[in-house]
Amino acid sequence: MTGMSISLADVHHVARLARLELDENEAALFQQELNALLVHFADIQQIDTTGLDPKPHAVELVNVLAEDEAAPGLTRESALQGAFRTRAGLFIVPQILEADE
Repeated sequence: MTGMSISLADVHHVARLARLELDENEAALFQQELNALLVHFADIQQIDTTGLDPKPHAVELVNVLAEDEAAPGLTRESALQGAFRTRAGLFIVPQILEADE
């Protein structure tokens, strides 16, 4: 491999920044995997892209939009049918926020 490589010290430094506790075996495995990625990146950099237009995405994106059409919704009774508690046609849910006094 030519160019840059990741040292064990680099792996430990990044692990410390990410607050990860790695044993020596895990650090060595990450070092190996990261260095393999760098080899793949170096291979990709060698590809001749002369004459190719830059693309914002790897695949062409096409929005499939449907027209907004009004449709009948649920009746109040249907919507409340599966509710645990209701009162006066409304859902009753447990309080999750405390009021400031």
